Amino acid sequence: MLAIDGGNSKTDLALIADDGSLLASVRGPGSTAPNGSTLAPMVAELAAKAGLDPAAGPIARHTSACLANVDLPEEEAALSAQLAELRWTDTSQVLNDTFALLRSGTHRPWGVAVVCGAGMNCAGVAPDGRTARFLALGHFTGDWGGGRWLGSEIMHAAMRAEDGRGPETLLRERVARYFGESTMHDVAVAVHQGRLTDEQVITLTRVLFTAADEGDPLSVALVDRQADEVFLMARSVLDRLDLAGTEVEVVLGGGILASGHPLITEGVETRLKEHAPAALPRYADVPPVAGAALLGLDHLGAPPEALARLRTNY
Repeated sequence: MLAIDGGNSKTDLALIADDGSLLASVRGPGSTAPNGSTLAPMVAELAAKAGLDPAAGPIARHTSACLANVDLPEEEAALSAQLAELRWTDTSQVLNDTFALLRSGTHRPWGVAVVCGAGMNCAGVAPDGRTARFLALGHFTGDWGGGRWLGSEIMHAAMRAEDGRGPETLLRERVARYFGESTMHDVAVAVHQGRLTDEQVITLTRVLFTAADEGDPLSVALVDRQADEVFLMARSVLDRLDLAGTEVEVVLGGGILASGHPLITEGVETRLKEHAPAALPRYADVPPVAGAALLGLDHLGAPPEALARLRTNY
């Protein structure tokens, strides 16, 4: 089977044998609008590594594609139709990439996952196959958090501390120093002139965690709110799928959650324990592309030993 996990920054592909063995893998660029054309060069590279020719016919039985920015049923259907026309495999399934994260941290094909990296999202699958997730399109769809949002909040707080509109915070000096500037005014000018990018601002979560560790009240409050937002997403999906009273695995992944910072992990897990006492917090232990592969093996009815072998390979 062909497994694909694609985000905005990178796309991972893997060719998996029926017994769970990894045959070949490649990494290519991400895409904000994934389609057959953007995936084709990577599929060709993957096939070549495995000694196969996509032009000669299907290279596998099934494609499991989990991609960012594929958010609506009609988008899933459109990409599925493209993959069918390309005939890389006999069948295909297209899902949002949050489902790959979910499967990468669960030991059964259902549960709940929250991703908190550059942005946030959450998805859940019930034992009966029902699903729930968010559009996760930013602030206007109710989202708060992730590196992009926290970076903006950190800049906001540091700037207001410098010009007197907000409370004093360690972030004022720490942010300026992090970007090699003397003041927050200089940082703001660098943003205005395009010398600092959104991707650089995302990395300010490192500064935030350090300031929070030193007891900076504003930083602690921001980290605590991030933990609360992760929990609120999980709680919503748990309740919508009637899973709060079950022994459900809740997978936590993405850069901020993967950091393992105790203010985040303990904040999320404490809240989760209060709402769903039997829930089992998990941290994704294989890459999301392996989660996509596990979803594909589930679809093909692979035996447990194949699933275990795939996890071992990664």
